Amino acid sequence: MTVPVHTASSFPPLSPTRLAAEQERRKKRLTGILSQDLPTLPAYVMDLNALLSSPTVDLKKVGKVIRGLRRRVISIEQAAILLGTERLRTLVLTCSLMQFAGKRVPTPQLITFWQHSFLTGLLSERIARHIDYFEKEQAYLCGLLHDIGQLPLSILVLEEEGKGRRLPPPDWMDNVALERDYFGMDHCKVGRWMAVAWNFMPSFIDVFESHHTPERAEHDPYLVGIVAAADQFLMTQVPAPMATAASETLPSETPALEAPPAADAAPETQPSPFIQKCLPNLSEADRQSLLEMLQTEYIHLLPLVQLGLASANAAAE
Repeated sequence: MTVPVHTASSFPPLSPTRLAAEQERRKKRLTGILSQDLPTLPAYVMDLNALLSSPTVDLKKVGKVIRGLRRRVISIEQAAILLGTERLRTLVLTCSLMQFAGKRVPTPQLITFWQHSFLTGLLSERIARHIDYFEKEQAYLCGLLHDIGQLPLSILVLEEEGKGRRLPPPDWMDNVALERDYFGMDHCKVGRWMAVAWNFMPSFIDVFESHHTPERAEHDPYLVGIVAAADQFLMTQVPAPMATAASETLPSETPALEAPPAADAAPETQPSPFIQKCLPNLSEADRQSLLEMLQTEYIHLLPLVQLGLASANAAAE
């Protein structure tokens, strides 16, 4: 059975009282997704999280937990050393998040979401190196996970669509004003809730909550500014992640991903306002240098990320 698509314009106007009631209903359901449907992390994830979060990591215990999951594992302790305990910890949490979302969000949307996420992580790491920020690994990890709050919102939209209810505007994704208007909260607040529930570090919580408002960062404004700069740069290059309604792309289809500009194309060299907003301490020359670096890195990274996601999707099928 095909469920008809209901956009906001296909419904009669609602009174302010009814609009407020609908928003409250969605907010209540979203809270339910976060408090009830959001999975409690499996025991092994909690064990690994605790082990990898401790000041002194016991690699033998880490290896024992992971060996219990797979029979064929080579040198877990060495892998933890090579990856770094914080990256391994985040990798475990990310895998659980992907499993949760993969059961509820169509594959094309997830591919678009993870493309933006991986690119933000990679560019955040590049920015950290470019401006000599000391926590380069954290910049990558925070960039990778900065938009996790979008996933529960997308799950709710799919539920609403399946019930033939009023949907948000097509461009709601990553538009915090539209998100608040429709859901009663935005993905930044949802991301903060998830980060607290899953025991992320304060700097991660800061990024999830403030990457659209870096000036409000509390724990590490510089880190938030780095991720915000990468995120905002990408928003000027490609469509917002998962902005297309689920009904516009069938699950069996591969979404069209924007190709990078030609290598010989002349890049824009005028520093963008978002860099000054995100990283206000940089000089004008440094902002221009950073923008040129981002443009160059984007051209090289986009095809690699697309190829990796396409391979992962093919392997999953």
